[in-house]
Amino acid sequence: MSVSAIPTLASQHDHEGAPRTTSSATPSATKALQILEAFLGAGPKLGVSEIARTAGLPKSTAFRLLRHLEQSGYVERTGRHYVLGRRLFELGNAVQICRPQGIRETAMPHLAELYVATGKTVHLAILEGTDIVILEKIAGRGGIQPDTYVGGRAPAACSALGKAILSFSDRNHIAAVLESGLVRRTRHSHGDPAKFLAELRRANSERIAFDREEAQLGIVCAAVPIMMEGRAIAAVSVSGSAAGFNAASITRHLRRAAAAISDEVVSSAA
Repeated sequence: MSVSAIPTLASQHDHEGAPRTTSSATPSATKALQILEAFLGAGPKLGVSEIARTAGLPKSTAFRLLRHLEQSGYVERTGRHYVLGRRLFELGNAVQICRPQGIRETAMPHLAELYVATGKTVHLAILEGTDIVILEKIAGRGGIQPDTYVGGRAPAACSALGKAILSFSDRNHIAAVLESGLVRRTRHSHGDPAKFLAELRRANSERIAFDREEAQLGIVCAAVPIMMEGRAIAAVSVSGSAAGFNAASITRHLRRAAAAISDEVVSSAA
């Protein structure tokens, strides 16, 4: 795969001339989903006013929908605040990638072995749009901990996981990341598209990508793609404090784990 000379594409989100949807015309199901999405990155507990503001809904509408969501088990009330309900946990684990024979279950024994071998934080992630989504995490022992959680998102461009997957993705995925802008989370994050593309070419050649304090200061990460039919469907990584990060040793363990996961995924799909 070559990632040199990515063409400039027209925005896929250009809806100029399309009628605008007003809040009153938005279906109730969409409004309910907006309420649930208000919890993403906003903390475990939210009040009605904060939920309404984040979801862009009138407070009365938010309160009415929260009551229905609570009755169905999708949110729970704790005093004057709401938290996501356990029903969502059940639904989340019914997603295909979390089901038996899904990539998460297939990868788990190898992630555990990787953790034992390195003692550092291990992640499994997929690419969704211009972000990575964490499917699994095993926290490392001691040191600075990555600010990540299962189900959490991070910009693909400044993470080793994202770069590992993008290095074996098609031009449209890479172009989408460039068009959305290279997010700089620290002073070490890439802001230059040419340098970013050069790093993807290197990751493609070496089959390993690195994040050297680009996503979080003090944290270094190495990631290897999980391959199926010549494309990356996910990636596995090892993260740890910049001090004492033995890249050569970690690379050996990562490649072994990623290869084993890839083999099992391919076998289960046959």
